[in-house]
Amino acid sequence: MNFIDTHTHLFSDSFNEDRAEAVTRAINAGVQTLLLPNIDLESIQPMHDLVAQFPNHCYPMMGLHPGAVEGDWINALEIIKGYLFSDKSYCAVGEIGMDLYWDKSFINEQREAFQQQVEWAKELKLPIVIHAREAFDEIFEVLDVLNDDSLSGVFHCFTGTLEQAHRALDYGGFKLGIGGVLTYKKSGLDEVLTHLPLDCMILETDSPYLPPVPHRGKRNESAYLLHVAERLAEVKKVTLKQVEDITSLNARSLFHV
Repeated sequence: MNFIDTHTHLFSDSFNEDRAEAVTRAINAGVQTLLLPNIDLESIQPMHDLVAQFPNHCYPMMGLHPGAVEGDWINALEIIKGYLFSDKSYCAVGEIGMDLYWDKSFINEQREAFQQQVEWAKELKLPIVIHAREAFDEIFEVLDVLNDDSLSGVFHCFTGTLEQAHRALDYGGFKLGIGGVLTYKKSGLDEVLTHLPLDCMILETDSPYLPPVPHRGKRNESAYLLHVAERLAEVKKVTLKQVEDITSLNARSLFHV
C-alpha cells in the first residue's frame, strides 16, 4: 500500500520519545508519504530535522498557523517568508488560515496573516493548507477576493456542512482533507461525504491530534490513517484499494510529491 498522510505533525514534542519509530510504523502500515505542516518559528527546525532523517518519506510545508498569530506575529511572518522564498523544497504554504474557536481577539491579525500567505502561495505557485475552525465564513470572504486559476489547496480537517463543502470545491482548485473525525459516530461527516465524490478528497491524520476510532483518547499517529481510509471506503461503498488509489492520486496532483 502507498497511502499519503497529507497532514501530520510528527515533529511535535508529542513524539520526542519515539519519533523515528512512529515514522517507521507508518511506513510499515503502508503510509509511505508524510506531509508536514509547519506551525510557528519553534517548529521549523524540528520539522527540517525530520525531513533530513527521512528524505524519501517526509515533505515539509512552510506557514504560520493562525494560533501563532499573536505577539510579534509580523516579525514571525517575515521570517516565514524568508524560508518560503529561499527554499524550493516546500510542498505547500501551510498550515495557514483562521481559528476563532478559542479566541476572537486576533481576528483582524489572523485575516491579514492569512491573506498575505495566500498571496505568497499564488506567487510561488504552491497550494495552501487551510485551517478553518469556526471560521468558514471568514475564510470564504478572503478566498472570494483572492481565488483565481493560480490558487489551489485543501481545507484541512474538513468538518463542515454539505453547503460549505460545495462552496469550498466551487473555487476550483481545492480538496477536502478527511481525518479521524470521520470515524466518530456523532460527527455527521459520513452523511456529508456520501454526497461528494472521492476525487475531491485527500486523507490526513493531523497527528498527534484527532485520533480515529479505536484510538480515541490516545495520541494519534500517521499509522492510524488506515482507520480513516477503511471508514471512508465503507461510507463511499468502495474498496480500500480504490480509496488508496484515488486519494493518493489527488494528493500527488495537489502537492506534487
